[in-house]
Amino acid sequence: MASVIVVMAGVKSASEIIVPFLLSLFLAIILSPTYNFFNKKGLPDSISLTLVITIFLILLALVGKLISSSAQEFNSNIEFYTQQLSGYYTIFVTLASKIGLEISADEISSLINPKQIMTFSSSILQSIGGMFTNGFVVLFTVIFMLLESNHFVEKIEFASRGNNTNSHIKEIASKIKEYMVLKTLISLLTGFIVWIALVLIGTDYAFLWAVIAFLFNFIPNIGSIIAAVPVVLLTLVQLGSLSAIAVVVVYTLVNIIIGSVVEPKVMGKGLGLSTLVVFLSLIFWGWLLGIVGMLLSIPLTIMLKIVLDANENTKCFGVLLGGSDDVLIKDINFKDRINKL
Repeated sequence: MASVIVVMAGVKSASEIIVPFLLSLFLAIILSPTYNFFNKKGLPDSISLTLVITIFLILLALVGKLISSSAQEFNSNIEFYTQQLSGYYTIFVTLASKIGLEISADEISSLINPKQIMTFSSSILQSIGGMFTNGFVVLFTVIFMLLESNHFVEKIEFASRGNNTNSHIKEIASKIKEYMVLKTLISLLTGFIVWIALVLIGTDYAFLWAVIAFLFNFIPNIGSIIAAVPVVLLTLVQLGSLSAIAVVVVYTLVNIIIGSVVEPKVMGKGLGLSTLVVFLSLIFWGWLLGIVGMLLSIPLTIMLKIVLDANENTKCFGVLLGGSDDVLIKDINFKDRINKL
């Protein structure tokens, strides 16, 4: 336990180096299937890499431009939205007084600051933009990781001859890659559905909320709820209560269909985390690595769970991180292992 604390202290003090590395690692994992696709078509490594990086930079520039324009317009209108939202507090106080509850608008405003709520998404986007302050470092690290990806397995095979380490590392790398790629595709689908629905409803800055829905879909169970709060409030002050209810219905249906039907069917239930672990991992990785740690908290915890599951001696710890279905799926005698520990 003492060594774990020492390691965490080292990670926190070196976060300026570790955060760009982790960001590069996850980007390289997500881009690797496209890079491998071009390689399998017979293209040289240099051409494959150039195509992948070019496509990635074009998409990043387009998305960044759309987000930037929406965020600037949203920031310029924050005061108006805040005043409109404060007006609903007065309506709530009036309704409460009719049923005998004496509540002042100031008390509600002190508990739920409308300006803080409306600037929530803006601060998230600024923090996300801060991730890429070392953009060239991240980009070059991704390039070198992609170039090394084909030879990494060969190095592991050479270094681990005569033991079963190679099979464990291959299994871990395969599962992490599969999880990250599938989760990214599912999150893209979530963001696309939210974007179409908000455009049809008429909510301002639909693309902005779609990007936030994409990012927060990496946080299971509570990510969709966090992403929905500012959208519902904005729709309430912009279009009224009926449209706000429609937005709530959209996010609820997306969460149920994508999170409870599509995702378990595509990814399986073996990598699920318990709700408590999800919440604690947000706090832990956020404290350790800042906003990047919060956004990558679930992938990082999933990676830890995959590593624990890959070894018979630590599989019980993987089950402790998993959800209720995990105990039923894993073919281990959980009680006996805990007793041995």
